[in-house]
Amino acid sequence: MFRRQFLGLAAGTVAGGLFASFARPALALASASAAQPYDALAHHAARRYVRTPQGNIAYVERGQGPAALFLHGFPLNSFQWRDALARLSPYRRCIAPDWLGLGYTQVAAGQPVTPAAQVDMLAALLDRLDVQTVDVVANDSGGAVAQMFATRFPQRVRTLLLTNCDVEEDCPPPAVLPVIELARKGRYAEEWLVPWVADKDLARSDKGLGGLTFTFPDKLADETIDMYLAPLVASPARKQLTDAYAMGLAPNPMTGVDAKLRSLQVPTRILWGTGDDIFAADSPKHLDRVLPKSRGVRYIHGAKLFFPEEFPDIIAEEARRLWGV
Repeated sequence: MFRRQFLGLAAGTVAGGLFASFARPALALASASAAQPYDALAHHAARRYVRTPQGNIAYVERGQGPAALFLHGFPLNSFQWRDALARLSPYRRCIAPDWLGLGYTQVAAGQPVTPAAQVDMLAALLDRLDVQTVDVVANDSGGAVAQMFATRFPQRVRTLLLTNCDVEEDCPPPAVLPVIELARKGRYAEEWLVPWVADKDLARSDKGLGGLTFTFPDKLADETIDMYLAPLVASPARKQLTDAYAMGLAPNPMTGVDAKLRSLQVPTRILWGTGDDIFAADSPKHLDRVLPKSRGVRYIHGAKLFFPEEFPDIIAEEARRLWGV
């Protein structure tokens, strides 16, 4: 039961034809990068805010040129994309916001934090930043919002790069249901996140955030755990927002999305970590079938849900190929 409840926390959340490919073993791909280290202090310093009807939206931005939008997972925030942004900022104006209810975004009073509300927020954020079109890169529940955004605003999306995430037929996945129920009782943030903030070894263990969603949990630094989880439990009001985010994952917010995806003329690439046991193993094949402009699936063997943070070289490689740069 402990494991099932945590899997709910993380959720939020055959290759296609000639384009399908298989990555080399994950360990072999943990390559060093020439990019300068980018730590929590640097991320705090780089954070900006944009006022929207939904609240003051926290985001980071790097680079110039055509914009790319990076959508993080649950319970993470824009810090998840720090190393991918470092690699891709020479080619794009990289924008990574924090969701309503997660990270450092300041949510307006009475504002819902459901996936549909996140779509509204993204549109408002891009309008405030004077961005008309974006390349979208997304993970976990961010992938669900990415699909919803693309079907609602297809004219604003140039490309989609989707990693392990919800699909309509697996949203929310069965593993998330116990945590949604816990959140409805107002106990999710208090009973799960608070202990992980207090005990970083627990957070890295096989019963914590690290062990169940990161390929290399021993590399999950204390400051990274605090960056993700500390703001979510900083006050009773923030704990309520965190619970509200989990509750917003049910009933299925993606109902009807597949029918719209089938007519979406947006080039899409799918990356899938095979070590993820939160989302259904056939979900990448489902996406490949549904999306008419899919360029196939690349499997990252052994990689868990939040592998985009751990393997930014893979994200950068596939994004550049999809963008043609």
